[in-house]
Amino acid sequence: MLADCHIHMLLDGEYWRAAIDTHRQSPAIALIRERLASYAQNGFTYLRDGGDRWGVGRAARDLAPEYGIRYRTPLAPLCREGNYGAFIGSTYRDLGEYRTLVRQIRRDGGDFIKIMISGLMDFDRFGVLTQPGYPRELIRDLIAVAHDEGFSVMAHANGARTVEYAAEAGVDSVEHGAYLDSDALRAMAENGTVWCPTLSTVGNLRGRGRFDEQAVAAIYDSALANVRCFAAMGGRIAPGSDAGAWAVPHVEGSLDEYEHLRAALGGDFAACVTLGVQAIRDKF
Repeated sequence: MLADCHIHMLLDGEYWRAAIDTHRQSPAIALIRERLASYAQNGFTYLRDGGDRWGVGRAARDLAPEYGIRYRTPLAPLCREGNYGAFIGSTYRDLGEYRTLVRQIRRDGGDFIKIMISGLMDFDRFGVLTQPGYPRELIRDLIAVAHDEGFSVMAHANGARTVEYAAEAGVDSVEHGAYLDSDALRAMAENGTVWCPTLSTVGNLRGRGRFDEQAVAAIYDSALANVRCFAAMGGRIAPGSDAGAWAVPHVEGSLDEYEHLRAALGGDFAACVTLGVQAIRDKF
């Protein structure tokens, strides 16, 4: 029984604009069914979507039981206006607008809240993010509002301080988590945060020539080292491939994530993944 705790049914592993256009008028049900069938045939019984504002994740969740899959979606991820995430999610200008969106997600039947609180890795420059993380107080308030409404919280977060602040505020899972240090890892471990390091989004870039190969290798090696360190602290790690991202095709990319985690964790792989998946299933 396999799980991928971070996918994007909306996306196709190639070009995000074209993928969105496929579903812009309405979710492409035949394509969604094809992907769900492939996941099921490969042994996946749990999928957690990273969200989209076109209803693709919601459509997949409604169809997933036919394929023996438990599927969870936040509906649209939420990001602050002018920051990373607007291409796929809903934006807010202040905490009041954010609270309104959270309550709308509750009315619309979302399973959890996903917040975007940092930029992406710059794959051509090791150690560089496309945008800094949100202020500590805002991260705390975003998580608190969602928890007050009865939701678990998934956070797209990169950078040591951003992840540390989110963990201290009680975030339920951290996605990606590039460039962490011992303080950030310890904060996640001590606060019960589940980490989905999405190793496929970096590991699958190697040898493709799209980005600086030395930078990609350094980012990947850094991520593997942090996964090992977090596991040694007793932290919970869950497989989440970010399937649909560039070079991370559905199902194949999900299976790749298991191999990347195996490379990081060695003999501890099976136990770590089992605990991490169960933690995600319990929280989400």
